[in-house]
Amino acid sequence: MPRYTPEQLEKRNLSVWTKVQGILAPIQFVAFIAGLAVTILYKLDTGIDNFAWVTAFIILKTVIFLLIFITGAFFEKDVFDQYVFAPEFFWEDVGSTIAIVVHLAYFILFYMGLDENVLIWTALLAYLSYLINAAQFLFRLIIEKQHARKNQNAN
Repeated sequence: MPRYTPEQLEKRNLSVWTKVQGILAPIQFVAFIAGLAVTILYKLDTGIDNFAWVTAFIILKTVIFLLIFITGAFFEKDVFDQYVFAPEFFWEDVGSTIAIVVHLAYFILFYMGLDENVLIWTALLAYLSYLINAAQFLFRLIIEKQHARKNQNAN
């Protein structure tokens, strides 16, 4: 089943937020890979010996994630006339919300003064939540592309 009506597809293609999302998504992925690597290297005590790097990368990843969430809301408003939880993106938005909560939990726990080990596991959980959410979007994109090819071949 297609996600977009022909009118919504036209709106999507004309929206500046489509381009913004296309730029921010790979940047977020690079931040994810870098942050995950730094966190794992610190946890394994291999090459990264300053915990501040773990926090710096989770800050970077969270800021980019929030930017994507906010610009995604503008995208949904442009295309579906609803800022968030449009039916066409409901589960992706639920996944994004959960991932943002986990990312923000890192900072709450940090300011509560919890142990570095708890913070490392929270950072890893944040990265996992992002990965699951990104997989949701990729899965839907693959399905959309297959559907578009099927319709193109039928015409």
